[in-house]
Amino acid sequence: MPAASGAWRSTLWIVLSACCFGSVPPLTVLATNDGASLPSVQLWRYATSALLLGLLAARARQRDPAVRATSAPWRRPDITLLGGGAQFLVAALSLSALRWLPAATVGFLFYTYPAWVTLLSAVRGIEVVSRTRVLALVLALAGVAGMVGTPGGAPLAPIGIALALAAALVYAVYIPTMSVRQRGLTPLGVAHAVAMGGTLWFVAWSAVSGVLFEAPSARVVVLGVSMGVLTALAFLGFLTGLAGLGPVRSAIMSTIEPVWTALLGLVLLAQPLGIGTIIGGSGILAAVILLQRKPRAASTRAAST
Repeated sequence: MPAASGAWRSTLWIVLSACCFGSVPPLTVLATNDGASLPSVQLWRYATSALLLGLLAARARQRDPAVRATSAPWRRPDITLLGGGAQFLVAALSLSALRWLPAATVGFLFYTYPAWVTLLSAVRGIEVVSRTRVLALVLALAGVAGMVGTPGGAPLAPIGIALALAAALVYAVYIPTMSVRQRGLTPLGVAHAVAMGGTLWFVAWSAVSGVLFEAPSARVVVLGVSMGVLTALAFLGFLTGLAGLGPVRSAIMSTIEPVWTALLGLVLLAQPLGIGTIIGGSGILAAVILLQRKPRAASTRAAST
């Protein structure tokens, strides 16, 4: 029972993370429509998340001697620069792909990353890929395809496809890598390090773009700070769930993000839910529930001992 309870807690952390990530794009659109540049908006977002997570991490170190005794993750370049750099690349590549491809196509190509995570984890021997997980992966990918649409119809620009798939591959490498790198460290500390690294990369992007000292409107600042709070929760939730579930299950469960985005569109923007969204969302939810089942073989062996 304790193990099952822990799995559900980790699942809830992943779901929270996916919902927070899924809330960021609409706010980004509002901010850019208000005249702000994308690098500037992302810089506000990451700087806010780094500050918030840093304050929480400092408080945790003061209250818990065990946490205080561990090395600070933000001092490790493999977590700060590489982890933050991976988040930066995912944003830069996926957003650049929108110049050549429709948003729905970019979404479908990016959400192939659970398949890449499963494949890479199996090749590297990080996790054993069971039939249940393969079935859950198929359900999740079919659900995403139903929600955002599969590539088809008019010819697609190869450069757009390459950028979207590159973003998926970067995220697919990031997930199992962070699963290993964060061992022995607190998810809060690692989340702070990743947010700090992302902030540094977005500072560099803003400087190169010439918008580092751009003066945003008050509304853009509010949107950027709101996205920063959501990003802090998203990083912390994902890394906490990742520690409990491993890379494959975490990646598959993260596909609940488009379900949340669709519901958010219904509530905030009065966008109707199409039949593809309903069927696709059902497939994703079925995958999440399926992944909570204990392997039958393991249960049988436990009963016989």
